[in-house]
Amino acid sequence: MADLDWSQFFGNQLGPDETDLARMRIAAVHRSRMTAVSAMGPVKLNLPAQTTTADFAVGDWILADPRTHIVIRRLERRALLQRRTEGPRTPQLIAANVDTLFIVTSCNGVFNQARLERYLALANEAGVNPLIVLTKADQAADAEPYRQQAEDLQRGVAVVAVNAKTHDAVTTLAPWCGSGQTVALVGSSGVGKSTLLNTLAAKLPEEAQLTGGIREDDAKGRHTTTLRSLHSIKGGGWAIDTPGIRTLHASDVRAGLDMLFAEITELAPKCRFRDCTHAHEPGCEVQAAVAVDPGRLGRWRKLVEENPNNTRSGSRARGYKTPDVRGKRR
Repeated sequence: MADLDWSQFFGNQLGPDETDLARMRIAAVHRSRMTAVSAMGPVKLNLPAQTTTADFAVGDWILADPRTHIVIRRLERRALLQRRTEGPRTPQLIAANVDTLFIVTSCNGVFNQARLERYLALANEAGVNPLIVLTKADQAADAEPYRQQAEDLQRGVAVVAVNAKTHDAVTTLAPWCGSGQTVALVGSSGVGKSTLLNTLAAKLPEEAQLTGGIREDDAKGRHTTTLRSLHSIKGGGWAIDTPGIRTLHASDVRAGLDMLFAEITELAPKCRFRDCTHAHEPGCEVQAAVAVDPGRLGRWRKLVEENPNNTRSGSRARGYKTPDVRGKRR
């Protein structure tokens, strides 16, 4: 079970009357059915009445009847990646019980610092270790500028550049893909997530995830992955593949933004004005201490304003007030 990333965290949740139940991990979630992996192999699960697949995420641990495979209950999650979408009140579950989030982008026109910052905030809020994976490094005249721009996004963030089609990618990513570890791959369509997964999992052609290129006119990718799914990978770990995300709203990521923009948020309380924009106010500690990139400062203001607008009022911390970053002085 340890090979499936089972740990004492989950074992401590078992009651004395649950030791005979089968422990399984969700491998795929469809509209009306789910599959899982167990110590005995893949399993088709049966849902009890009044239960929907929307309550489960790929990577979840569940307890099931060993004979009927009926789901008894879901265990508490160690980590959960989720995002707010337009319309539905409930967030969309991306992946559960993930150790490292592979934020995949490519060394071409798809590379976008603002988009990467949103993924970093998502990982920070969930307590998941982020790793920025630069693909198609072999197709770029020089991948170093992309690496430097990615490293500048968050203090101490790890960044690697790979050719997703070669075994060297497996070697480079091995520290995060060992036995008992789970990674999730996120990023825009066309950046090479499925190609990277096929390489990490050493999939045969008939088993491989579908892959697609990017449009030459705008460098945007085409959706090939349509379902979140769990796969065993080289080194003994597990990877959760996800569809490309076109829009990632900032919501419920207050702590994640503080970590992402630490060079701003750590100094902001010392500013002369409580709602300082850190752009032109006299006595601004941020401007005095660091040379803030105007583009990054603008993205910080945008995300700070966007986050409470997309966050349900019931999920905000007690006493939390929407930050005013327009420069209003009090």
